[in-house]
Parts: sequence; C-alpha cells; structure tokens
Amino acid sequence: MEKSQSDLCFNVLKQFAKRKLLDKIILIGSWCLPFYKQYFSGIEFQSTIKTRDLDFLLPNPSSFKYKADIPSLLKSLGFVLGFKGSKGYIILQHPDLIVEFLVIEKGKGFDEPIPFPNLGVNATALRFLNFLTMKTIKVIIDNITVTLPHPANFALHKLIIAQRRRNSEKKEKDFAAAINVIEALIEKKEEIELRKAFFSIPKKWQDKINKGLKELGEEKIIELINNQTA
Repeated sequence: MEKSQSDLCFNVLKQFAKRKLLDKIILIGSWCLPFYKQYFSGIEFQSTIKTRDLDFLLPNPSSFKYKADIPSLLKSLGFVLGFKGSKGYIILQHPDLIVEFLVIEKGKGFDEPIPFPNLGVNATALRFLNFLTMKTIKVIIDNITVTLPHPANFALHKLIIAQRRRNSEKKEKDFAAAINVIEALIEKKEEIELRKAFFSIPKKWQDKINKGLKELGEEKIIELINNQTA
C-alpha cells in the first residue's frame, strides 16, 4: 500500500469521524486488510493491497439521521464528484482513491441508486452484504474507531463475490484476500469463528463458498469449515 494512498484513506476516515459518521457505517472491501493487521497482531499477516476502491456500507436510509455533506467534506482532500453507469450512481474520485457507498439489497433487488439526501450521496444495493453485518469488530487507529466485518465474515464473503466477478483480475484478488485472511484466522486458532460464520448463512451461500474453495484446490479448508462436530 502506497503511503500517500494510506494517508488519504486515514484522512477520509478523519473527516467522517468529525461528523460522527463512523458511528453508523462499516468499512468493507479490500481496504479492511490493513486494519485487520491490528486484529492479527503477533502473527504473520499480509496486509498489502492494490486497489483504489474505498467502500463503505451504509444502513437503511430511513434509519440514518446524521447530516453531512460528504462531497463537500472530501472536496478539501481533492475528491471530485463523479457518476458511474447509466443510472447515476455517485462516486467520489481522487487520483489515489475512489469512495463509493453501498447498501444491503433486500427482496428482489432494486436497480436504481438508493438516495441519502442527508449525506449528499446515493448508494448501490448489492446482495450478500448482510453477511458482513452479522458480526463486526472495531479497531482504533489514531484515536479513530472504525467498524469492520469480522475477518471470518469478510473472507467467506470474498469467496462468494469472487465468483460473480466478470473481471478475472478482480476475481483473483478476491480469492487471494479470502485465503490470506482464512490462513491468518487458522494461525490465530480461530477456526471456530470460520465455522460459526459459515453455518450462520443459507445453504445456497455455503455451496457457493465450497465451490470457490474447490476451484482453488483448498480441500483442507472445505473440510475444516464444514465440520460441525469439531
């Protein structure tokens, strides 16, 4: 991770912390990896990432009462307002990072941006994101408290979404991140957390995880997470 990119990420979080936004939103995606280094302190853990995508999971708009003009907040850091796709999904762009907001897709899905007028942004609804909210952790860095998915949920979620990727490079990165975190959890003697996360989700999701691990030739991990009697 480039130092300038890392610094910019922290500055985004600082701006959000000033407006108490971090009380309600979850940092998701590959930028969780540098923050997991604190969770995995004492063991070898590869936290280097190569992505510009900085993703935040927002709660249901009706339950989000905070007010903050996020485009204005990040303008001071060099971010400009941009749009993605034909539907007008808002992103905040910088040469080093792209900030995007996501929400949990409910029911049959909704192929339109979900507006957050209090924040001056909208969000993309995606499947499987509720898995990331089932168990979370908090890390404190430079007096800023950041909420992340538990590493077990993060890793298994990566195995699911990797298989939905059209971009082969992003698919490989998701698979690599998943195995990296799973191996760290095993080294930390937290296999039970992997099993808990695995058995907390529907059978169809479990099948997708097993399919991904089989594609990677990770038969031992398949046996480990599917063993309910261990």
